Amino acid sequence: MNSVSSGRTRARPRRHQRATAAEGATALNGPAAAADGTREADGFARALLAWFEHHGRHDLPWQVAPTAYRIWVSEIMLQQTQVATVIPFYERFMARFPTVGALATAPLDAVLHEWSGLGYYARARNLHRAAKQIRDDHAGQFPREFDAALALPGIGRSTAGAILALALDERHAILDGNVKRVLARWFAVEGFPGSALVAKQLWQLSERVTPPRDAGAFTQAIMDLGATLCTRAKPACERCPVNTGCRARREGRVSQFPGKRPARTRPLRRVWWLIVRQGTYVLLERRPDTGVWGGLWGFPEFANRELAERALEKLSGQPIASERLERAPIVEHSFSHFDLEATPLIVDVVSPSGAIMEGPQQTWYNSTAPARIGLSAPVAAILARLGIAAAKATLELS
Repeated sequence: MNSVSSGRTRARPRRHQRATAAEGATALNGPAAAADGTREADGFARALLAWFEHHGRHDLPWQVAPTAYRIWVSEIMLQQTQVATVIPFYERFMARFPTVGALATAPLDAVLHEWSGLGYYARARNLHRAAKQIRDDHAGQFPREFDAALALPGIGRSTAGAILALALDERHAILDGNVKRVLARWFAVEGFPGSALVAKQLWQLSERVTPPRDAGAFTQAIMDLGATLCTRAKPACERCPVNTGCRARREGRVSQFPGKRPARTRPLRRVWWLIVRQGTYVLLERRPDTGVWGGLWGFPEFANRELAERALEKLSGQPIASERLERAPIVEHSFSHFDLEATPLIVDVVSPSGAIMEGPQQTWYNSTAPARIGLSAPVAAILARLGIAAAKATLELS
């Protein structure tokens, strides 16, 4: 079993090596175009590497003393999140969990706490699960075999390739959002990259342009190009090192690539949050591991106000007058596939009944001495606003 334990080294021959540039050209254009395709790919890679040497990003936190672990964490954080947003989270996370072992042995709550505010919390849960697998199955070292890396929770084909390329300089094609945009424009690939057919074509193109050597530098270079010059809006085509070969630019259609996602209606989900407060303490429940904000702590959630009031009556053992509940401003939050509107209902209690007990799925959160647990950004914001404010409505649950 081979595992990654240090920084970059020269790639070694591998049986699972992906297609060469010539093979990629043959697959895309037929045997007669293989030579031209290879020259085109070589020219693209050379120009991009020359630009990267002088204009690429070389001082990002995970590029300092790079190891597979440091790069792995950064690649997971960078999924659907921009570099500028990731950097402070990454630095705090690495200070708290400097090694795979530290991450694997940490409680999930501690991991989610450091992730709070970064979003897409399934990434944190998968990172924690993968760290345990690496500790138990790979002697605490990130696996260097592509298939073994791909088998870890939360790691797909592009992420596995990026980690091994950046950490070991091994040749693996990648296809993150920046690379999709660069290739879709340079080759004028029609269609939405999220469709299976277009994604397959872009993967072939990524294999085609990835050079056999300097794969780590090339991987960072093509990501940097998409992040800094070939941006979604207002791309700096005049400064692009490969603009002479860009078909979208030649055709005056840069803004048309990549193709847009087919129009769809974003569903709106409405819920009610029951905020039970006793002095400086607020009742929180752990959310299910799957679904929205999985594994984080939040307020008891209900589909409508009636269900929230019924739950409160069950806790108190007596009917509750609606006017005794304070309705706070609606909280709006957007997810990748839907929008959320949450209406908080605040109730203050003098002495909570025995129906509200501490346990694995329920806790009293002290807003003046916050516990290090995972909270979504909206919940954390409400808790901060509540603080130790004087109760406006008092209700004894007994």
